[in-house]
Amino acid sequence: MSGFKVVHDGVHGSVRLEGVFLDLLERPEMQRLHGVHQLGLAHLVFPGANHTRLEHSLGTYHIAGKIVQVLGLPEEEAKIVLAAALLHDLGHPPFSHTLEAVLKDRLGITHMEVTRAIVMGERTAVSGEVWEVLGGVESISDLLERAGISPQIVADLIASPIDSGAFGQSQLEVEGAQAHFGGRDYLRQIIHGPVDADQMDYLLRDAHYTGVAHGTIDLDRLLQTISVFHGDLVVDKGGVVAVEGLLVARALMYTSVYFHKTVRIAEMMLCKAAELAERSVLEDIQVETDFSFAGKLLASGGDSNRIMTMLQYRRLYKKAFSVNVGELEEEQFSSLLSLTDYRRRKEAEAQIAERARVSEAEVIVDVPEKELLISEPRIGKTEVPILNGDRVRPLSKYSPLAKALQARSVHDWAVMVSCPPAIRETVEKVAAKVLFS
Repeated sequence: MSGFKVVHDGVHGSVRLEGVFLDLLERPEMQRLHGVHQLGLAHLVFPGANHTRLEHSLGTYHIAGKIVQVLGLPEEEAKIVLAAALLHDLGHPPFSHTLEAVLKDRLGITHMEVTRAIVMGERTAVSGEVWEVLGGVESISDLLERAGISPQIVADLIASPIDSGAFGQSQLEVEGAQAHFGGRDYLRQIIHGPVDADQMDYLLRDAHYTGVAHGTIDLDRLLQTISVFHGDLVVDKGGVVAVEGLLVARALMYTSVYFHKTVRIAEMMLCKAAELAERSVLEDIQVETDFSFAGKLLASGGDSNRIMTMLQYRRLYKKAFSVNVGELEEEQFSSLLSLTDYRRRKEAEAQIAERARVSEAEVIVDVPEKELLISEPRIGKTEVPILNGDRVRPLSKYSPLAKALQARSVHDWAVMVSCPPAIRETVEKVAAKVLFS
């Protein structure tokens, strides 16, 4: 049979693509993701973590396809969901989430907004030089429309915010029964929800390639217990244990991998190199790969070059000062709250550097809470809708574990100051005074 391709994936085995989805996979915008590490600089700590955003996109597409089959969605809806799953990471800059805060501050954009613009044909993720070599091809929006898929709906599924309400629908309790109003959110919830194809894949994939067992989830059981109820994606009560497993896996992976102290130091060094480069280096960053962007920073000279060379040969800054979340006093918490603002953090770095009489390029203050919310808004979403008979209730009604996870911080430290090893003692002496004065 012609017109299809089977891709052999290290996590899911054979992933089949045909028709418009094969066309999308072969687009230059998708192929750029071959050059973007899924976990940024985590490979400096977990040497096996060299998997890419393209692999994750294929995995998300594969799991979304399984969900579509389980739910028995009509062909039109299935195509929309599968296109959104495959394209959902198109706008990721080099090194994935690492540069999110810098881009938000300097350019006022997030990778979700860039992805939406690429799907709609308003931005490109490929440079003009590349187009000259590859020749002109139709835009992704034109390709989708030719296949009878609305680019607008696909873009909305990818970039729409997480539900602000409990389950995206209104419920009315009447004499012990429930009445439900509105809602056809299940399509979006397959892509971005408390239990979705995106995080099912990244947990399995990141655990596989880092060698960390915490990300293991019961994918088969989750798929067996998912259904649509009054327009929302819900999990049958029989799947509560599998949902608990997913939420625990997510929390532990954030603690042990995504917010590992050394990983964060490496990522913050990359951010510092980007901050110190000319603004032009960041413009049109969505066309760059890890390799090409690192080359630009190396070519920038000065501190950007120095820091990138250190990263290249794993000469990392060291922790000079930190305060654990559980050790924070109320007064200290108030002081740190302002540092969730990007500009205030940069001011604190400058003050520490000035008092320690070192270069501002050698001081990094990391308060990760705001970056976490930008890159992973689902992290606080533990209220998965559980269907028991004809009633929907939040997971916390059945699981004390869900309540505990809501209160659990995904990183052990509330603030961390890092610098080159040679000046660690000097920076440590002034860091507390500046941060908590």
